[in-house]
Amino acid sequence: MSERKIIRVRDVMKTEFDMVEGMDTVEAVLKNSKHPETKCFIVNIRHDDDEYGIVLLSDIAKLVLAKNKAPARVNVYEIMSKPVIHVDPEMDIRYCTRMFENFGLSRAPVVENKRVIGIVGYTDIVLDGVRDRLL
Repeated sequence: MSERKIIRVRDVMKTEFDMVEGMDTVEAVLKNSKHPETKCFIVNIRHDDDEYGIVLLSDIAKLVLAKNKAPARVNVYEIMSKPVIHVDPEMDIRYCTRMFENFGLSRAPVVENKRVIGIVGYTDIVLDGVRDRLL
């Protein structure tokens, strides 16, 4: 029986993502987005005792657009989820997917030494973590 190779979150995460401030407007965040493929924005901490937040593109659709609110008048802090559930870069992707399922997540920041170093989602896990190893 062959030993199964562990695929870690670090191996599949996206390392480029958009870090925003809670006081930014949704309009500004969307205009300045450099990495829309992550489908989310990480909300930066304000001080050492603060926690990171997250805003998904689906949050913007549901909480801003569907409610007919002007993106220029809605601040990120009004629609973000905080504190955000994050994953360790050394976590096995099998446990990461179980955690996503248990908590109803589709993506999460990857945090190492209290600093966000990437974003991981189902797409990354399946396409980068599983598919490439099957071919």
